[in-house]
Amino acid sequence: MDCYLKFDKYAVVIEGDTNGVSKIEFVKKALHDKIPECLETVYRELLEYFQGKRKEFTFKLNYQATDFQRKVYQALREIPYGEVASYKDIAIKIDNPKACRAVGNANNKNKIPIVYPCHRVVGSNGKLVGFAGGLDLKDYLINLEKNNK
Repeated sequence: MDCYLKFDKYAVVIEGDTNGVSKIEFVKKALHDKIPECLETVYRELLEYFQGKRKEFTFKLNYQATDFQRKVYQALREIPYGEVASYKDIAIKIDNPKACRAVGNANNKNKIPIVYPCHRVVGSNGKLVGFAGGLDLKDYLINLEKNNK
C-alpha cells in the first residue's frame, strides 16, 4: 500500500504495510492523498517533520539492506537533527575510514530517507553533494532542520 504527502513544492510517496515502511521516495507531484490505515502514523509523523515539529520517528520499518548499509544507516541516525556530517565522518564512525565512497553508495541506495537522514551528509569541504531528490531538496531539508532545532 502507499500514500502521498505534499509539502511545499515537494511530495513524497510512502510505501509500506502492517509490517512497516519499506520506502519513502521523493516525487514531483502527489497523485492522491488517500491514506491506508496502516500508514496513518507514518503520514502524521512525516507531516509533523515537514512542519518542523518532529525530530524522531516511532513507526516500524521493513526494508532490505546489507550489513554494511545497516551500519551506515544507523550512523546516519546518530547525526543530530539540524547538523551535518561528511562521508568520511560516517566512514570513521562505522570503523571503516577508507570507505567514503561505499558510504556514498549506501546513501544512494537508502530507501528510507528522512528516517535515515542521508540529506545530513555533505562533502568533506562542507558543500552539498549527491542526493537522490536533488541538491535543492537536500538544501531545503537541511535548512528546515536548522531553522527548527
